[in-house]
Amino acid sequence: MEVVASSVNASFSLRCSHNAPFHTISIPQVSQWKCFSLRVIESRFPLAHSTKKGVDSRNRDSGKEFSLGVVPRISSSICYPQCSYFPSSSGFLAKRRKCNSLLRLKDCSENIRQHASVLFVRLVTGVMLVMSVSLASSEPSWALSEENLLFLEAWRTIDRAYIDKSFNGQSWFRYREDALRNEPMNNREETYMAIRKMLATLDDPFTRFLEPEKFRSLRSGTQGTLTGVGLSIGYPTKADMQPGGLVVISASPGGPAYRAGVLSGDVILAIDDTNTENIGLYDAAERLQGPEGSSIALTIRSGLDIKHLALTREKVSLNPVKSRLCKLPASGNDSPTIGYIKLTSFNQKASSAIKEAINTLRSDNVNAFVLDLRDNSGGLFPEGIEIAKIWLDKGVIVYICDSRGVRDILDTDGSSALATSEPLAVLVNKGTASASEILAGALKDNKRAMLFGEPTFGKGKIQSVFELSDGSGLVVTVARYETPAHTDIDKVGVIPDHPLPTSFPKDEDAFCNCLQDPASSCYVNRVQLFSK
Repeated sequence: MEVVASSVNASFSLRCSHNAPFHTISIPQVSQWKCFSLRVIESRFPLAHSTKKGVDSRNRDSGKEFSLGVVPRISSSICYPQCSYFPSSSGFLAKRRKCNSLLRLKDCSENIRQHASVLFVRLVTGVMLVMSVSLASSEPSWALSEENLLFLEAWRTIDRAYIDKSFNGQSWFRYREDALRNEPMNNREETYMAIRKMLATLDDPFTRFLEPEKFRSLRSGTQGTLTGVGLSIGYPTKADMQPGGLVVISASPGGPAYRAGVLSGDVILAIDDTNTENIGLYDAAERLQGPEGSSIALTIRSGLDIKHLALTREKVSLNPVKSRLCKLPASGNDSPTIGYIKLTSFNQKASSAIKEAINTLRSDNVNAFVLDLRDNSGGLFPEGIEIAKIWLDKGVIVYICDSRGVRDILDTDGSSALATSEPLAVLVNKGTASASEILAGALKDNKRAMLFGEPTFGKGKIQSVFELSDGSGLVVTVARYETPAHTDIDKVGVIPDHPLPTSFPKDEDAFCNCLQDPASSCYVNRVQLFSK
């Protein structure tokens, strides 16, 4: 910008640097005016009224001076006056002060907005950083004791393996934090109690905690030996004259209960002062087991007599299979023969023992088989699958499902089949559970066998066993299953095709009598047993 001054009655011509005229201001008396730069421009461009950043001129006639604050052009397309003139009279000075105050207020608000923006960005960044750090940490921030770590080990096992990812409608992570803060874990017993309390929130009777000795007993039981008193138990039948308690299916020869005179058909009324009417089959089986050398008290009803027995637990070899050949009366030399197989549990010996029984009975030229699964509470899931393959030439055995639906299909192509041609009948009752229900459902839905008895237990869940670092363990529900006909049997059971007489016995010797004597109250016709 060019500034041209003439005389006292001066006229200033202001034009843009590209020589485009803007306008002319006539100033009658320069001595009465001063030129001041706008504060808003000063605040953004530090162009103070000084000789360094302005043009200093002195009027020789009046002795007054004025200053032009030169500032950059605000717009490249429009030229604006680049200085403001205010007369130095008091009225105009007051107007100037008011203007300056407003401009300072505007500067202050601009600074506040700038600082607020910076503070907001820093605050958001800090919050995001804290959240990312807290989310990255999967464990509580406070110091953890050995007992806390054992509890967390159990918690993680459930978190990873449990079938219900809603954990019975609760926040599993919040439960962990609350338990670590509020549950006492000063010793191992308190920690075990905290784990049991945690599992109880799932409302799943099959997901349970096992102390070290019970875990060892369970593991040895699946391997074919058991530390207990050598009893196989089941629920009482409708034919029992005096309901209540649990019925002894068999006593292992040479075992503690066998030596004490416990017989098949005896009723267990109490285990260590706990009435068996108030506990289930699983709970009773666990109570009968325990560390080798430990004592247990049983109250037994044998006929009309009540016996109080004190027994010592010991290792008992378990044979899961018993078999018997039943010859039925008929005219001529070709009397029909039935091979009876009683399967009591699914341990590591089960499938091989079934094969051995089939081959032995076949050597006696059996015409049909009866597979008795009554009061078989299950065991190893893979053994149930292997036994199903023995009886089936092909087909689906079971569908494995999770919360999202079918995740696996277990079937057979017939390569492991051994007995697919002979007629087969399967006996079940409410003590038939778990792996034995999988087997019964597979044989029924593939139309390989007829089922007789009463609806089964209805345990449509699959459990896996996990060992914790201190030797204790967890039995965890990891999946559910459906039969080949896509029937979910949980809490319903497998429905048999026909009932059995209420007086039908559970031991192999009496079974043959019911097939041989038409006058018996438990008689079942052979044709009815194997008709489809």
